[in-house]
Amino acid sequence: MPDIDDIDHHVLRLLREDGRRTFSEMAELVGLSVAAVKRRVDRLRDLGVIKGFTVQIDYAKLGWGIEAFTELRYPGTTPVSEIVRTATEVPEVQAVFTIAGDPDALIHVRVRDLGHLQQVIDRLRRAGDVTGTKTLLVLGSWTRESLAPPRTR
Repeated sequence: MPDIDDIDHHVLRLLREDGRRTFSEMAELVGLSVAAVKRRVDRLRDLGVIKGFTVQIDYAKLGWGIEAFTELRYPGTTPVSEIVRTATEVPEVQAVFTIAGDPDALIHVRVRDLGHLQQVIDRLRRAGDVTGTKTLLVLGSWTRESLAPPRTR
C-alpha cells in the first residue's frame, strides 16, 4: 500500500471536489508550492491512486433519466468472466458488480424510459446462462463525491 500522508489526502479531496482545480489553487489551500503540489499529483497518478480525471454528466438532460439496478443470477458453475461478459455486451449497462452470495451480480443500468428498461431486461434474460433477474428502480441517489477515502492508519 502506498504511503499517503495528510497533505496527499487533502489534495485528493480537492480534486474530488473539482477535478479542474489548478495546481496554484491547490497549493494555496494545502500550504505548499505549486511545484510541490504538481509532484504530489504526479506521484499519486504514478502510484495508480489517481486513475484519471472525468466529467460528471447529467444524463437526464440527455434523455437517459431512468436508472435501475438489476440483480442477475447464474448457475453455480458459471465463471465470473462469463457474468461480466454477458452484462458488458449490453450498452445500457453502466457498471457490473460481481458479488458473493445471492445474486451473482448487480448491474447498474441507464435507460430512456420504462419501455427501454423492459427491452434491456429482456436482452439480459436471454444472454448467457442467466437463470433469474430482479430489477430495482432508482428514485433518487446520493454519492459521497467530496471526500477522499478514509485513512487506514
